[in-house]
Amino acid sequence: MSKVLVTGASGLIGSQCVEFFSEKGFEVFGIDNDMRAYFFGEDSSTLSVKEALENKIPNYKCYDTDIRDLSGLEKIFKEHKFEIIIHTAAQPSHDWAAREPLTDFGVNAVGTANLLELYRLHSPESVFIFTSTNKVYGDRPNSLMIEELDTRYECFNNLGNLYSIDETMSIDDCKHSIFGASKVAADVLVQEYGKYFGLNTVVFRGGCLTGPRHQGAELHGFLSYLIKCIVNDKPYTIFGYKGKQVRDNIHSADLVSMFWHYYNNPRPGEVYNAGGGRDNSTSILEAIETTKKKICSQWDKYTVSPDNRIGDHIWYISNLSKFQ
Repeated sequence: MSKVLVTGASGLIGSQCVEFFSEKGFEVFGIDNDMRAYFFGEDSSTLSVKEALENKIPNYKCYDTDIRDLSGLEKIFKEHKFEIIIHTAAQPSHDWAAREPLTDFGVNAVGTANLLELYRLHSPESVFIFTSTNKVYGDRPNSLMIEELDTRYECFNNLGNLYSIDETMSIDDCKHSIFGASKVAADVLVQEYGKYFGLNTVVFRGGCLTGPRHQGAELHGFLSYLIKCIVNDKPYTIFGYKGKQVRDNIHSADLVSMFWHYYNNPRPGEVYNAGGGRDNSTSILEAIETTKKKICSQWDKYTVSPDNRIGDHIWYISNLSKFQ
């Protein structure tokens, strides 16, 4: 059986990859040391997901290895030759990164460098798939032609047509947040291992990712955490922009489907924006109203803070035409 390695294997995207590639007939190996619990507290632990995957999938093995530990990773790469490496492990929060910048950079940038080099040395014929983020564009999208509407902000091009962001947008000379900067370092390095060494590496710059296994927390996973607050009748804080900030949301299963298509037609050092597109975009205010209509019409425990997160987007919708 061909082997797949998934980092962050108990997270939202990683766990979806484990199931998907197991069903495709691959032998799947995971790496996950539950750092999400360290980042966001025990309520966000992924241990239950790990146990569920181990119970469901025969011969699935998940290593409790820190991706910053080069020697620990090397043992895995020496033991197995992988056909696909899917790197989803990360410190994913704007706000948390500013608390411990060295931890953030260690996980996001150094961890990625470790994996890339071991991939080059031990499984260079394989495909390396990296989940980056739209935060690599920093706050540059805020300089676009954005207009305030009743329930959302919207963006238009010079001709007055609705706009979406493609991969040609510059990532230079803008404010990224500490998290965004560490992901830029990883993003560019993944590209370089493709373009310089000729390896089949790819960067998927995700928008808001969501799905049934998301362990949403206030500092990461807006849609999951919002629904959790509404269902459990708890308060929710919107950070800035009057709650009209817009994101496009993509389901974890759709993102993994994109991984599968790349694996079947790889191109070295490629970059794709990977969000839900305009049809799956929403402001926070719109998401609240949609959810209230579906499950809890009386909930109103949200407040709008005047302070937005540093380097955060007012509006972001992915242009998916390059990948399509």
